[in-house]
Amino acid sequence: MASVSSFHVHLRSGPRLVIVLSLVALLSSISGSTGHQADSEARAQVTVSQSVIIRVPAPRTNRSRTPANRPDPRPLLPVFRDRKGPRCIDAGAIAAAAVTAPDSVDFILKGGKRVRARLADECPALDYYSGFYVKPPHDQKICADRDSIHTRSGGDCQIDRFRTLTPVPQR
Repeated sequence: MASVSSFHVHLRSGPRLVIVLSLVALLSSISGSTGHQADSEARAQVTVSQSVIIRVPAPRTNRSRTPANRPDPRPLLPVFRDRKGPRCIDAGAIAAAAVTAPDSVDFILKGGKRVRARLADECPALDYYSGFYVKPPHDQKICADRDSIHTRSGGDCQIDRFRTLTPVPQR
């Protein structure tokens, strides 16, 4: 009589792989040495998968007002002009992100470029639970009309298109 042990493992980093595989080997040897007959066969199946998830925390806002006689210490927000953007962006090129409106997210890329992801619909839960995450598929690219931004409350917001942002000089 054959006994089969099946383990499904979802890993996000390398050191966990060593620990899990060690435990699987230990469990397999324990289940194989339980006094079964000599002609029995024990098998173990291990499925290992890895994924990359980019978590983006939402900034905390200070809602207190400054007195009228003191200047506002916060710098002026930059103004951007948007132009046609790429169909996809490389997930590894993302340095930061900011929720700019209920229907858009700005990705700040390494090197300082900025790309705005316009969402198919408004996504009101986008900044409710301190951020969102993007899970790029196997090609490690985030593409319009294919990928979604996932809210921490469980919602999905489809990316409609990307727009390249260029700063407008302020006077």
